[in-house]
Amino acid sequence: MFIQTETTPNPATLKFLPGKVVFEGGSVDFRDPESAAAASPLAQRLFTVPGVTGVFFGYDFITVTKDDAEWQHLKPAILGTIMEHFMSGAPVMNSDAESELGDEGEFYDEDDESIVATIKELLETRVRPAVAQDGGDITFKGYRDGRVFLHMKGACAGCPSSTATLKHGIQNLLRHFIPEVQEVEAV
Repeated sequence: MFIQTETTPNPATLKFLPGKVVFEGGSVDFRDPESAAAASPLAQRLFTVPGVTGVFFGYDFITVTKDDAEWQHLKPAILGTIMEHFMSGAPVMNSDAESELGDEGEFYDEDDESIVATIKELLETRVRPAVAQDGGDITFKGYRDGRVFLHMKGACAGCPSSTATLKHGIQNLLRHFIPEVQEVEAV
């Protein structure tokens, strides 16, 4: 098994591409060992590597976030853990945990349903593919009074350039296509 790695705009996060589907259900973000242990054998294993502080699964990639440890020391252990997991045939996610994931907590007024549908379509077709290239994901959380609320995951969470991506990239895109959008915020 050959696993490629890519840097991300977030220096604390590295993207791992195992050459196979990791998570078909969209994306999932783990920020602590406890949530990983309950939902994912692979994430649980990755959190045992000293210095790992976050694990994110996309469709065909894994991003790992570290503390102040050096990548040259962490990368071999992470690669070995990913390879060992896939070679074992164990699932990436526990079957009961996968069914609990979803679009929980979205909020918007019913009168804004057409605006929200357009926002979601633009996120799905233009934003999420680009963000996935950088090892992260952005999902819709809500819309109220011209403000769009998005959840940043994976490499996007805590990335130094995430504010620029949000304010200059996504906000400008949404304003261009949807005049009602005034501002975009991370939640």
